[in-house]
Amino acid sequence: DALWNHDDDQGVGALRAIDQAGRDDFLMVGGAGAKSAMDAIKAGNSVLKATVLYPPTMAASAIDLARALGQGKGVGGLAEFEIPSSLTLYSAVVTKDNVDQYLPTGFI
Repeated sequence: DALWNHDDDQGVGALRAIDQAGRDDFLMVGGAGAKSAMDAIKAGNSVLKATVLYPPTMAASAIDLARALGQGKGVGGLAEFEIPSSLTLYSAVVTKDNVDQYLPTGFI
């Protein structure tokens, strides 16, 4: 069984409640990439096993796309003359195996 928590900051309270209830029979996955979540993943002593990053680069990319759209231009680095109708940006999944790589990007 698993629990998805879309916000690592909210997950802090959920983890405390889970710990106080003595529950460890499921795993939890968070979202956003808070340093506290990554520290818990690294420690490996809670049900929190992963978090999905929403990196600031996504916001920067969205601003670039909005600017290009507003100016009626294409997107730099793409061969297309127009902005694609769909664009999927990478969002890393942080686990105990790669937490050290992403820990410096964790927000406080």
